[in-house]
This record gives sequence, structure tokens and C-alpha cells, in this order.
Amino acid sequence: MRKFIITIMLALPMLAAAQKFGHVNTQEVFSQMPEVAQVKSKMDTINSQYENQLASMNEEIQKKYQDYQAQEATMADAVKQIRQQELQEMQQRIQLFYQTAEQDIQKKQQELIAPVHEKMAKAIKAVGDREGYTYIFDTSSLVHIGADAIDATPAVKKELGIK
Repeated sequence: MRKFIITIMLALPMLAAAQKFGHVNTQEVFSQMPEVAQVKSKMDTINSQYENQLASMNEEIQKKYQDYQAQEATMADAVKQIRQQELQEMQQRIQLFYQTAEQDIQKKQQELIAPVHEKMAKAIKAVGDREGYTYIFDTSSLVHIGADAIDATPAVKKELGIK
């Protein structure tokens, strides 16, 4: 039993020395992936569609408000109340549309970005497996990177076909 404990104690430093640690700058890799540009382009189109719709709705309420102001002096009280209520309802619809649009945009962006993140994660795993890393850390969460630390970023970029 004593020999077994001594053997383990002698082997532990060797096992620790055999571990290979690396780090990767995922932000740099992610920003250079061609899929990110495609996602940005799609998101710009979606944002533009929502902005156009919102602008149209704002123009419509602005026109109705101007019409209301022009005719307010000659309107009966009952008509004024109806027109004011219409304007308030239009404003509420615009606010609801804006909130819904923001939620839809965020959801769509997450849907489009998820496969890109997954592709990057698979590339990091492939590099780690191929090159025998015990761990690959993200540089954004590291406090210190030693001079002898291995930067796996170039290997991950190569795995993804990024130059």
C-alpha cells in the first residue's frame, strides 16, 4: 500500500505537466467569421422593415393630429372626444408595435447568431481534440495570460477557414 501511495505521489507531478492549456479570443474569431456579416445584413434588412413601418404609422398619426387641430374649433364636443380617443388608440398601437418589434428583432438576432456560435464552439472543440488540449479558455474571462500560454486563436481561425 505504501508503494502505491509513493507511486501516485511521484506520478501526480508528471500528470500535471502533461496537461496542455490554451486560450482563444472568441470575440476576435467571432467578428471575423463570414456568417456574422451575413447575420448583420439580414438584421439590417429586418430593422429597416420595422423602421419603415413605424415611420408610416407615425406619419399617419401626425396627419390625423394635424387634421384634428385644424378642425378642432368647429367640432362638436362628441366628435372631439371620438377623435381624441382615436388619436390615443393610434398612439397606443404605435407603442405596442414598437415593443413587439424590439422583441421580434432580439429573437431573430438570437436565432441567426446561435448557429454561428455553435460553429465556433465546434471548431474550438476540434482544435482542442486534434492538438491535445486539456482546456481551452476564452481570453475575455482570463485575468492573466502567462508568456508560455498557448494561443489557440490562429488554429481555430484556420479550422473555420478565416485568414
